[in-house]
Amino acid sequence: MTTLAQPLSISRNELMTLVFSAFFGIFLIGMAGFAQSEIAHNAAHDSRHAIAFPCH
Repeated sequence: MTTLAQPLSISRNELMTLVFSAFFGIFLIGMAGFAQSEIAHNAAHDSRHAIAFPCH
């Protein structure tokens, strides 16, 4: 028995939400990774190391 894969149906609103979320997440990680403030650095320290983002 063969089953055919149906194309993924995603609305424009869902796609825009996904794209915005991805860019926002990348921005936050980059901002925290290159922040000169020690407070911002320490706040995101463990998260950056968890995704192998160098900070030292």
